[in-house]
Amino acid sequence: MLEILLSKPVLIGLHLAFAIIGIDAFLWLLGEIKNDSWRKARLYWSAIVGVTAFILSWLSGGYYYVKYYGGLVKPIIQKGLAPWAHNIIMETKEHIFLFIIPLALTALFITFLDKEEFEKLNIKWVSMILVVLIVGLGLVIGAMGFTISAAARWGVQ
Repeated sequence: MLEILLSKPVLIGLHLAFAIIGIDAFLWLLGEIKNDSWRKARLYWSAIVGVTAFILSWLSGGYYYVKYYGGLVKPIIQKGLAPWAHNIIMETKEHIFLFIIPLALTALFITFLDKEEFEKLNIKWVSMILVVLIVGLGLVIGAMGFTISAAARWGVQ
């Protein structure tokens, strides 16, 4: 069973699925912050689900990168029609993805505040911008992954 979970297509699928769940969870958190009702359980769980999903996406993508990408996919891309997909897109993606977890954890820590503390600090807009940034980076990284996958498919032809 573990062998199947660690196969190339399953890892890519898990990486993508967890990323989508993380993005959706942070969209949920954005709605909760905007709503002003400050329902602690909903705030907390949306952030926990988002952080957990991003960590799982990070781990599955990282394992795929170490196990398959460097030895199998990267050479195909570099010899193919779009070597820039690795040289620019993947290199950029590698650096952007490092920011997702710390930003997501920051959003989670904000959910630990009581409504009174949150209002006293006057951080509603900053919190919403943070969550939009997390979602935006997740979507940009997804688009980069699509570009890299397309370059690998072009390289095989």
